[in-house]
Amino acid sequence: MRNTSGVEGATGYPPQAVREVGDAIAQAVGTVLVGKDEVIDLALVCLLSEGHLLIEDLPGTGKTSLAKALARALGVATSRIQFTPDLMPSDVTGVSIYNRATGAFEFRPGPVFASIVVADEINRASPKTQSALLEAMEEQQVSVDGATHPLAEPFLVLATQNPVEMEGTYPLPEAQRDRFLARTAIGYPDAAAESAMLLDREASDPLRDLRPVTDAATVREVIAAVRRVHLAPLVRDYLVAVVRSTRTAPGVRLGASPRAALHLSRAARARAALHGRDHVTPSDVVALAAPVLAHRLVLTPAGHTGSLGAGATSQDVISEILAHVAIPRGAPR
Repeated sequence: MRNTSGVEGATGYPPQAVREVGDAIAQAVGTVLVGKDEVIDLALVCLLSEGHLLIEDLPGTGKTSLAKALARALGVATSRIQFTPDLMPSDVTGVSIYNRATGAFEFRPGPVFASIVVADEINRASPKTQSALLEAMEEQQVSVDGATHPLAEPFLVLATQNPVEMEGTYPLPEAQRDRFLARTAIGYPDAAAESAMLLDREASDPLRDLRPVTDAATVREVIAAVRRVHLAPLVRDYLVAVVRSTRTAPGVRLGASPRAALHLSRAARARAALHGRDHVTPSDVVALAAPVLAHRLVLTPAGHTGSLGAGATSQDVISEILAHVAIPRGAPR
């Protein structure tokens, strides 16, 4: 099989081919989301490690544009769910409807049945509706009226979340946050990027002009290649030490779960492959520790009162841990 970037994939993708596919996707999405390479790279890591991305930011910063651009670059179906206080779980997963002609119930799939699902402003819905995504995100399937329905492959949820202090929002429960492989914020563009964006939009719409650079079959093969990336014992021990340190760090009431360790290992494999390597290095763990772990930590009400001082964030805690957990000698570079 040959993808649109000209990379062979009949017997599995070598690391350099994975990098070429990733670069093609990132370049295409970058024409829409200007100046946000780190965010695009993290979205690719989530896609190739079979995880999901939580984007917490203010309205109008490009959260939905990222998802739409990624879907168009991949040539896959996308859907958008606008989470509101009156949204019901069946509005997400779908519902069985009685067909009088056949005398049987027929399942009508909900918007979660797409390769890339935009869960817009997820924290505006009630916790009951938020939880409707849990099975889909974890098991890549939906159960309705006793029947199980598989979801598309690849499958990526890009959930957007407004800051909780904004009016009409509910904080995501710990169990829901733990399902997201990573969290990020897009932020405002710099002056040059914002000026370029205005100029581009006057000439044409880059999202409308975006064409696929690969396809779902190629992405599935790349995901399989990511699973084969080697995680050496020394790097695995370092990863586990970082995760376990979150559970004993001063000022942390709830540390990262074992699922977090699994997510971090998958993400590190994806990053290594996107950099053209067939093995994970400690640098992959360091680069992804904050995006993968920080949103899972729950600090004490008084905040972090250790060496970081009061008012420190979970990001600060991760930085402190990385500064003190030694990288094993002999770990691959």
